[in-house]
Amino acid sequence: MRIDIITVLPELLESPLSHSIMQRAQDKGLLEVHLQNLREYGIGKHRQVDDYQYGGGAGMVMMLEPLVNCIEDLQSQRAYDEIIYMTPDGERLHQGLSNRLSLKENLMIICGHYKGIDERIREHLVTMEISIGDFVLSGGELPAAVLVDSIGRLLPGVLNDETSALFDSFQDNLLAPPVYTRPEEFRGWKVPDILKSGNFKKIEEWRMDKAVERTRTRRPDLLKGEE
Repeated sequence: MRIDIITVLPELLESPLSHSIMQRAQDKGLLEVHLQNLREYGIGKHRQVDDYQYGGGAGMVMMLEPLVNCIEDLQSQRAYDEIIYMTPDGERLHQGLSNRLSLKENLMIICGHYKGIDERIREHLVTMEISIGDFVLSGGELPAAVLVDSIGRLLPGVLNDETSALFDSFQDNLLAPPVYTRPEEFRGWKVPDILKSGNFKKIEEWRMDKAVERTRTRRPDLLKGEE
């Protein structure tokens, strides 16, 4: 999979995408992440990428021309399955969406900044808009990093135990069950006996029961089929 991220702050994305599982995915050749600096397509000698908004009001808007030129330059090199704009008013990111996007080959992500991007980009070029929550950040870089991480870890061969992702929270609309490791007892706090029994059928039943119990207590909306 290849993901191109259009940003005015590529350095903000370098660290989140160059460590741990994301680095492993790239080292294995399973994921390519390319940061496209929008300022390289900026207007004039100052590489301008933003301007005042029509109608007045506070905040600058990312200009039409630099974004169009960057997007079309990338499109001239390959076809993209989706052109994604990270925005608070997009579809809320959920596990099912990450699952679907992990099956794609080429994705482009646009990171908004300032007051957002010229609406004509959204009307004519963007194919999907995604939000990571009902709050506003300084730009789309951190949401883009979250989206890439949620997708990249699902690619076959990225995780050492490929079944691990199947049991994450939100798969099958359930939160993950409790997990334990050594020591068996610490300060009187004990690991449940069932997990030491060796009866894997009973263990799986226990985990399912705990997953349903935790979901019912913490996120009952998931049991109603809500995302």
